[in-house]
Amino acid sequence: MIPTNYVEKVYAGYLGMNIGIRLGAPVEPTIWTYERIRRTYGDITGYVKEFKNFAADDDANGPYYFLRALYDDAADRDVTPNDVARAWLNYAREGVGMFWWGGYGVSTEHTAYVNLKNGISAPRSGSIAQNGRVIAEQIGGQIFIDTWGLVNPGNPAKAADFGEAAARVSHDGEGVLGARFFCAAIARAFETSDIRVILDAALAQIPADSLYARVARAVLAFHAEHPDDFRACREMLERDWGYDKYKGVCHIIPNAGVCVLAMIYGQGDFNRTVEIATMCGWDTDCNAGNVGTVLGVAAGLEGIADKYRRPINDGIVMSGISGYLNILDLPSYAKELAILGYRLAKEPCPAALSDSFRENEVYFDFELPGSTHNIRVSDPFFCQARHSAEKAHSGTGSLEIVFDRMTRGEMSKVYYKPFYTRADFSDERYSPTFAPRAYAGQKVSMAIYLDQWSGNETMGVAPYVRLAKSRKELVQGYLKLVDQQWLQVEFEIPDTGGDLVDEVGIVLEAYSTRKPKSLGRVFLDDFRIYGKSDYTIDFAKQSTDFGCVTPFAHNHGAWSLADGAMYLMTAEPSEAYAGNYFAKDYAVSVKLNPQSGDSHLVAIRAQGAMRGYHAGFDGSDRVALYLNDFGYTKLAEASCPWRLDQEYELELTAQGDTLTLSVNGEQALRHRDATWGYGMYGVSTRGAARTYYRGVRVTEL
Repeated sequence: MIPTNYVEKVYAGYLGMNIGIRLGAPVEPTIWTYERIRRTYGDITGYVKEFKNFAADDDANGPYYFLRALYDDAADRDVTPNDVARAWLNYAREGVGMFWWGGYGVSTEHTAYVNLKNGISAPRSGSIAQNGRVIAEQIGGQIFIDTWGLVNPGNPAKAADFGEAAARVSHDGEGVLGARFFCAAIARAFETSDIRVILDAALAQIPADSLYARVARAVLAFHAEHPDDFRACREMLERDWGYDKYKGVCHIIPNAGVCVLAMIYGQGDFNRTVEIATMCGWDTDCNAGNVGTVLGVAAGLEGIADKYRRPINDGIVMSGISGYLNILDLPSYAKELAILGYRLAKEPCPAALSDSFRENEVYFDFELPGSTHNIRVSDPFFCQARHSAEKAHSGTGSLEIVFDRMTRGEMSKVYYKPFYTRADFSDERYSPTFAPRAYAGQKVSMAIYLDQWSGNETMGVAPYVRLAKSRKELVQGYLKLVDQQWLQVEFEIPDTGGDLVDEVGIVLEAYSTRKPKSLGRVFLDDFRIYGKSDYTIDFAKQSTDFGCVTPFAHNHGAWSLADGAMYLMTAEPSEAYAGNYFAKDYAVSVKLNPQSGDSHLVAIRAQGAMRGYHAGFDGSDRVALYLNDFGYTKLAEASCPWRLDQEYELELTAQGDTLTLSVNGEQALRHRDATWGYGMYGVSTRGAARTYYRGVRVTEL
């Protein structure tokens, strides 16, 4: 039975995972030893490092992207290792982002991916028989599985089975037991906050004679004798279960001991548990992330300290192949996970929940307690934003923005970031890449309520968007708010001239003269970015961020900006993807100038590296349309003269099940195929090539 507070618990669990990752990441091994962490930071009671925005992390990438197997292949049945393996191949850019760090034979994930790519299917791809025990029993078996527990509330056995299926893509032996243990713990935490009951439920899902169970029992026994000294327990782990006894970069057994230690010594306190996991060293972000999920679910939102929650601000980023999916709003994703949970439990999903989640648009309803949906203010001296349950345009929640003693001409922006550049981050962890979640032609709407306490004029607002490259703010007309009334604000994102949109929101401005100053609140609710887009990409207004030309995610090849164009040089099949991952009917046109090679294609409805359509020049005086479904199949071809070093405009349209390719305005191919109904656009080649790309235009139909 799905618990009544399911969505809130999922939200707390997923938030807890990301808090743990953010807390532990700055002291991740191998440079940061246990002793060095203790000498440098002592008793950790807060984030040890501030970030502009926290960059992507492998511990978050895996649980997010691998779960998409429930959409792509296991939509109506239990998940298998092969389903998850296909997600690995589809959503990762080979060699960058996601989980790449160690090399074949060092990193378990890198090893498994290369195995999969070379035809070694799951579960053999992660098996001891294939890779040896040391590689198979590293920590990744438990760090990429939190979401499988979140979608199986109150069902530890099923959660453990799903976690094992996912873990077997890359791990075996004790590595798989870590997946079973944590998925079961997360599932049980929906029903109790008693940490010992949760741990017993997790232990029940793994063999009693396993090393994993033995190290867990050793920690529990030590705690029973020394309940107030977690550092003494950490010394016991170093002595009896340390890295010197388990080979590889990051073996699961010592870290399993730390996780159990943190949970039992944390005694149900979320904050103390993630702090202990971080102070204990070894794989700090992995361990703090795993226990953060368990304790987030168990303790709930009310158990998570504001000092940890506020910097997250409901926004995290990923580093998969879809720049659109890489920008994640936590409350929206909590709803998505909960909807999956109802599906897996074969229970009807409440209409209010299903209606509040919209995968193909930005929709923030502020219904979950404390949610901010990553809305920001530009001037915290004048304005502070926080969740409120006092006023709501619909439902029970909104965002409250307190404005404090503003006078005429003083202003602050209240905005959402639908796109990021390298300048928005402090570091380059796992090379995130982004495609905007807002485009010219789309509509933006929100409801705004004014509660003004002082001032001789009411406040005003002006909708605006900001351009990423020029930083120019396209401000619409000012609207004067009416005290004690809701005002519906809606505008269309104007043409951006080939630039990208990186802020969407309102400018809040005071009209009052010096005395009395404006003081009060505005409430913002039902924030949406929706509708059909129609926009261009001018590469003269783009940059190269995290190794990618904005707003594309590149897979293979050498990509750069040259002479106002995006330039590809490659000796192998290569792709670049951008746009709304869930776009259905649209046309994409690209001006391309082939310099060498005989394959120069445009992609449409691409759902990753292994799913989509690609059409364009394909051999001497030929055009072709390909279906990519974990391998390319030619659907249609036709004669079409073309030459190197000459610019052509290729337009590829998908409408319903009809795909149409035009070259310089003339139809070259038309074919019907219903395999893929939505996806990104892009450019690609099926072999060695050099190509310039200019003047991309995307029009939703």
